[in-house]
Amino acid sequence: MTFSLNSSMAQSKQVLDSLLSPLYDIDNSKNISKAPQAKQIMNYGDKVLPILATYFADTTTTNIKSECQNIYLTKGEVAIILADRIEMMPYMTLTGIQNCLMEFCEGNPNLIEYYLTAIRRDNAKVFKEKYSDWLSSDDRKKWPPHVNNKTVKKKKS
Repeated sequence: MTFSLNSSMAQSKQVLDSLLSPLYDIDNSKNISKAPQAKQIMNYGDKVLPILATYFADTTTTNIKSECQNIYLTKGEVAIILADRIEMMPYMTLTGIQNCLMEFCEGNPNLIEYYLTAIRRDNAKVFKEKYSDWLSSDDRKKWPPHVNNKTVKKKKS
């Protein structure tokens, strides 16, 4: 049982690697979710979130520019953006920062991008741990974006 679970995880990570790789050459962070590979990752839904979280601490720089933050994204930040697009994160809980107005960069669909400099400052490994704890928490089960994700999936079936 353990072997098949680990084998499945490894296979899933390989598939995810192959889908993420072409994304690293996108020029602007606003376009990440428009790429076919990103759409395919997002279509996996919340099942892929624990695997995406394993990438969060990867500090390898990509060619993706965040005009909003004036930085080039890391591979980990690309995974963070995709995870947030699949299921919105509780920003205050994970970063300690609340942006009540949700305004920072007009036309950018990646709300988590506002918090990337704070995530960098506080260390992406710490963010990864907080997020992983969040994924398995009882609080998440009551979190409206999580509940709504489950409702949408049930309606589609």
